Amino acid sequence: MSSSVDMKTYIDEAEAALLHTYNRYQIVFDKGEGVHLYDINGKEYLDFCGGIAVFALGYSNSAYKEALKSQVDKIIHTSNYFYNVPAVEAAKALKKASGMDRVFFTNSGAEAVEGALKAARKYAYLKDGTTDHEIIALEHSFHGRTFGALSVTGNPKYREAFEPMIGGVKFGKMNDLESIKALVNDKTCAIIMETVQGEGGIYPAEPAFLEGVRALCDANDILLILDEIQCGMGRTGTMFAWQKYGVKPDIMTSAKGLTCGVPGGAFLMTEKVAQNSLKAGDHGTTYGGNPLAAIATATVLSEYERLDVLGNVRVVGAYLYDKLEELASRLGPSVIAGHRGVGLMQGLEFTSPVGPIIERCMSAGLVLINAGSNIIRFVPPLVITKSDVDAMLSILEKCI
Repeated sequence: MSSSVDMKTYIDEAEAALLHTYNRYQIVFDKGEGVHLYDINGKEYLDFCGGIAVFALGYSNSAYKEALKSQVDKIIHTSNYFYNVPAVEAAKALKKASGMDRVFFTNSGAEAVEGALKAARKYAYLKDGTTDHEIIALEHSFHGRTFGALSVTGNPKYREAFEPMIGGVKFGKMNDLESIKALVNDKTCAIIMETVQGEGGIYPAEPAFLEGVRALCDANDILLILDEIQCGMGRTGTMFAWQKYGVKPDIMTSAKGLTCGVPGGAFLMTEKVAQNSLKAGDHGTTYGGNPLAAIATATVLSEYERLDVLGNVRVVGAYLYDKLEELASRLGPSVIAGHRGVGLMQGLEFTSPVGPIIERCMSAGLVLINAGSNIIRFVPPLVITKSDVDAMLSILEKCI
């Protein structure tokens, strides 16, 4: 992109052409290299956002780029009326990584949630032939912006202008098993939750809570849907966050790092759910699992293994955790109210809005994002190093 046109001109043109549903930072990015981004003027930024937990492999993975280029030269799209080799390879690799039995590829995380909800409703319908089943979701959750996903998103400000949502949704509290038990009845067909809440403030499920929800589901033939769109794909140090707990879902959703930038997602289920829910004609997608998105998924999973991405997340994630603890201790509770998270999905909660800090970090060449008004969220590429953490903290502390 030519730097002869200044940043403001591009931004003004974007604001004149695009629907204003985002309050974007005033930066036009042009390219990425490693764990850095570059704007159209060539300024370098250390990226601790990763495209909102998407670019797990960073911006320079040669195998990933070459696989996409090669697939573009072959075929990009065929539709799901036909088979394609990349989708088969991606599904096999994803089954191996997750331990789940069946895969449905989607275009996004929100679409994965939609499919998961439909599967749960169909499972219940085939049991008793009724259509008044209920779903339990969690307060402060985030599952997406489409109507079904929004209906189970536990933040009223996202929902209120678009009511009525889909019916039969109730909200319990994260890490409060009694609040979930109080909502269960003979019409409950599913409980959906993020294993680690992202947008809601980086809140991991407590082991006893997740185990209790699993037991509750088992006792009542309720399906447990775990949303791993943000916390999955290695971000917490296991391929999927639930694997750290040893609590397997009946259905799970995935996206973001699954394709590392190419639009794509998936929902997966056990064989029991697959045999007793969605059948031919119940669900579909034009683009989901097309050869380009599928080769991205297959290559991402292969590169995770080759590069030992999970090992890096465990080492560097622990280092980031310790360094953020030190920062919180240095600045004290009058500035930092809390620190949470696991692996390379962490949050630093401040006593005041973090917008000005993030803006100063951007100016200083560090990309960070928030999770709520008072929390800075750290979701960098999963290939960052300890030295990248040190560089980030140096900028962040100055900007605080």
